[in-house]
Amino acid sequence: MNEVEIKDNSFLRQFETKVEGKLAKIEYSSQERKVFLTKLVIPEGITTEGFKEDFIKSVLHHIQEQNQRVVPTSPQIAGFLRKNRQYKEMLPVGIRI
Repeated sequence: MNEVEIKDNSFLRQFETKVEGKLAKIEYSSQERKVFLTKLVIPEGITTEGFKEDFIKSVLHHIQEQNQRVVPTSPQIAGFLRKNRQYKEMLPVGIRI
């Protein structure tokens, strides 16, 4: 995994990073130690191999370091978690994907 440097923009409620000079972001909302990942926005024309997965992994690691749970409401992020079962323990009790 290539670590992606992310910024938690709490004012806009999004994790963001620059890739190829463009802004990629994952929008979120927080509630009771849970982070709801609501939307993944990757700019068009990004050619960096594996960037999307590395970006999601970096955001998940950041959330894990904050000792919070994650609820993926974005279909793209839910699909990533389905394929990468090692993040399953980050889901709150009763949430299945």
